[in-house]
Amino acid sequence: MSLETILGPIRGLGVTLRTMLAEPKVTVQFPEERLNLTPRYRGMHELRLYEDGSEVCVGCSLCAAACPADCIFVEGAEEEDEGRERYARQYMINYARCIFCGYCVEACPVDAIGMTKVMQELTMTNRWTAVWDKDALIENFKRRVAEEGEEPKYVLKSQSMMAPHNRGLD
Repeated sequence: MSLETILGPIRGLGVTLRTMLAEPKVTVQFPEERLNLTPRYRGMHELRLYEDGSEVCVGCSLCAAACPADCIFVEGAEEEDEGRERYARQYMINYARCIFCGYCVEACPVDAIGMTKVMQELTMTNRWTAVWDKDALIENFKRRVAEEGEEPKYVLKSQSMMAPHNRGLD
C-alpha cells in the first residue's frame, strides 16, 4: 500500500469535517424574507405605457424575432380610429419557454417592453397559466409604477424613437 492510498481518504474526511463544522447556511424563508437582487436582475416582462395611458408597443414583432426561445407572439394591427397608426392587437409571452435573456428588451425600437425585478408570480400549476397576455404585462407595469412610490418612469413620446437609451434592465 502506498502512502497516497492511505492519505487520500483522510484528506477527504478533512474536507467533510471542515464543511460540517463551518457556519451553517440559512435558507431564505421566501414569503416573509426577500433576497437582495442585483441592479440588473432580469425578471418578468412589462409592457410600458405613455404618460397619457396609451400603449407604447407598435406591434412591429422585432422582440419576437430576437427571442431565441421563440416564446413571444405579437400580432400587429393598424387602426386609425384610435388615433394611432399601428399597435399590438395581441401580445403574449409563454413563460414556460422564456429564458429571461433580455434580447426582446434590446430589440424594441420604441422601448415598449422592459423587465422588472419580480419573479415570484411565475409559480404555476399548469402550463396554460404560463402564457401571459398583453393585459397581464401592462398590469406588471402599473404595479411597478405603484410600488416605486416616486415619479414613475414612463416612456415619453419624444424619447420613444431615440436610441441608444435605457432599455429597462436597471
